[in-house]
Amino acid sequence: MTHRRYRGFNQLKLEGSQVIRQLPENNVLIVSNHQTYFADVVAMFHVFNASLSGRIDSIKNIGYLWSPKLNIYFVAAKETMKAGFLPRILAYAGSVSIERTWREKGVDVNRKLKMSDISNIGMALNDGWVITFPQGTTTPFKPLRKGTAHIIKRYKPIVVPIVIDGFRRSFDKKGIRIKKRGILQSMEIKAPLKIDYENESVESIMKKIEYAIEQHPSFLKVIPKDELENEEQLNKKREW
Repeated sequence: MTHRRYRGFNQLKLEGSQVIRQLPENNVLIVSNHQTYFADVVAMFHVFNASLSGRIDSIKNIGYLWSPKLNIYFVAAKETMKAGFLPRILAYAGSVSIERTWREKGVDVNRKLKMSDISNIGMALNDGWVITFPQGTTTPFKPLRKGTAHIIKRYKPIVVPIVIDGFRRSFDKKGIRIKKRGILQSMEIKAPLKIDYENESVESIMKKIEYAIEQHPSFLKVIPKDELENEEQLNKKREW
């Protein structure tokens, strides 16, 4: 049902599929920038399975889904996964639902991190691969949340950065409705980060991820101004 969204209505340009084939069966943490609620994750499911089936930077021939890798999970806000019938179905596809500590239902909050959420992510890592978006928002260039670095230090996963682009122009905010056709989407899978789990600080790990997923402020100049303005206007409208 979703394949044509990345190879039909729009095209997905891939780079780095060989990295996926070299990863172990479990304890892999995928970190990425975030542009829509669901389209990003669904695209990664396609790309990972196509790569594991031997396709080189391509999702041609949907036959790779006959024997998919099922132990792929994604971290998502609990309120998002309960907001409607389709999100609830998608939650069964492998979401690790967590309670956000900084925002809920469009309102800023400040609460402690639930250790059960951390433990659930650890269980998912023990079983397979986990996709997370360390900014916790689809707004570009927002600060990373420290929870991702704490998870890395605690569970010592292989950390694979991914940079995506074009999804916010292709889809609506939820990533369900196609907003514009003929858009070139891209996904670059980078080599695993080199991390000293024992001695490296949380801040150092966060900075490495920030640069790897190209969300450090120094990357601002490569983003079209109109895209940033549109995103800012949407956020203001949503808050209002």
